[in-house]
This record gives sequence, C-alpha cells and structure tokens, in this order.
Amino acid sequence: MKLRALSVLAGAAVIALGLAACSGSAEATGSGSDAAASSGSGYAVDENTLVFGVVPDSVDTETNYQPLMDYIAEITGKTVEYHESTDYAALIEAAVAGKVDVASFSGFTYVTATNNGAKLTPISSIVTEEGQEPGYYSQAIVPADSDISSIEDFAGKKVCFVDPSSTSGYLFPSYNLIEAGIDPKTDITPVFAGKHDVSVQKVGEGVECEVGFAEDSEVEKSDAVKVIDETMVPGAPLVYSSTLPDDVAQKLIDGLGEITIDDIIAAGIDGADTDAFRSVFYATKPVDDAYYDLIRDICKETEAEQCQA
Repeated sequence: MKLRALSVLAGAAVIALGLAACSGSAEATGSGSDAAASSGSGYAVDENTLVFGVVPDSVDTETNYQPLMDYIAEITGKTVEYHESTDYAALIEAAVAGKVDVASFSGFTYVTATNNGAKLTPISSIVTEEGQEPGYYSQAIVPADSDISSIEDFAGKKVCFVDPSSTSGYLFPSYNLIEAGIDPKTDITPVFAGKHDVSVQKVGEGVECEVGFAEDSEVEKSDAVKVIDETMVPGAPLVYSSTLPDDVAQKLIDGLGEITIDDIIAAGIDGADTDAFRSVFYATKPVDDAYYDLIRDICKETEAEQCQA
C-alpha cells in the first residue's frame, strides 16, 4: 500500500488549517464578516428547534451521531431533530433550501452546497483519535484475495464509488484515477454504492464491483478487502446555518469549536461513552472556509459536475 501525496494542493490546506487553529472564534467560523452580515433569525423549523443534518454515509449514521445531537441540545437549550437524508444530494438540497440548522458534512458536500447558494459557516472538524489532525483517508480497495496492486490496474474494471457528492468516495478517487491516466467517465464502469460501508461490502463480494473506494473508518471494519492506495483528504466540517440568530450561532461556535469526547461525557450525555460514538467522534478542531480550498482545486482538476453552481 502506498500513500498518495497531493503535495502542492495539500500545502494550501495545511496552511489554512494552521491559521484556523491559531485564530479566535471569529476567524474559525470561516466566513468572517460575511457570516455576521447574513446572520438573522432564520430557523429551518422554529426558534425552539435546531435541525441536524448528517451525510448519510453508513446504515448507523443517526445512531452514531445521537450523542452529538443531544450535546447540541444541551448547549443551546433547543430541541434537536435529526434530518433524514436519503443520499448526499438530498442533504445538499436541504441545506440550499434552508432546511438544516446544524450539520456534519463532508468537505465536498460543503463546497457543493455553498456553491449552490447554501448559507453555511464551518465551525470545526471532527477527529476520531487522540493527537489526530482533521482529515481522513480515501482508500482504494480490492478484494482481499485480489492480485491487483495499484490504481493503474483499475482501468477497465467495475469500480465502486460511494456517491457523486462524496469527498473520499468519489472526488478524490476521480482525481487519483486521472493522475493514473484513467478517465473515470470512460475508462471504467462506475457503480455508486450509496454508502461507504456498502461500497466496502460490494468490493469484498467482487461481483457488482471488482475494485473501489471508501473512507478508512469503514474499510478497517472489513476483512474482505485490502487497501492498495490511500490519500489524505480534508476533515469533514461541522457547520451551522449563517441565518441563525447571532446568540445561537455563538453558542454553537463556543460549544463545538474545540471540544473532546470527555467534555460531552462530563455534560451527562447518554450514549457518549460508547464504542459507537467513539468510532465517529473523539474531539473537534477549528477549521475555516479557506481550509476547503483544496476541495475547490480538486474540483477544477477533475471538472466534477457536482462542483458547479
């Protein structure tokens, strides 16, 4: 297995993250004065409710994020409702329509949503292990008994992606295929699995998909596949609607900007000290809008339709 480095493009993301981590809450929210100017009294439902949206990337998404939703309710004094999205596109549409107040997006989903008019401000990115920086791996996978050893060998294969708006399950894989001399639109047969765990499953079975891509947290759960390449991608952002009242927005910034799982446990949140929650959450670290410029650069390189407004 080799780590595919995006050295030139990634440098900008590292610099942006460093600036965000060293800055105060105003800078960490990403849009600065623009976010403040657009703040108002717009709620997805009403002033007593915050709607929480999550990229639907596994069958356990709602259960895994319940402690975080309960924590948001604790720090804001609002009822938090889970927004059920059938796929990435549905979550993007909901954000553009102002139907979510707080969300855990992927980087690509955030860029796509804001390109299409969603008023969102990044707060922080979730990390899942102590000492980790924001970011995770997009992994190229093959069946465990496969003799395929490089992305170059994906040419002509049935390739499992996650979703056309998935950062680690489509955007970065498309870029890596192009770098390997493979046109993801003509040189392979794409299969969209819908969720990361389903992509892993289908590749492991080796029927619908001969090879594929998924994020590391789902790949590591399976013995049926092996990793032959991986790329670090920018960490997924926690965002809030820029139309929320300033006082509510500030509670979200203060409460979600830089916390640990111990803080959530100490707040008395049921289910926080469980393996399910620990698999998706250890802490948050501040990020801003500029941190996702790497996503925008990859969008230009791949000419991905989802990037367009």
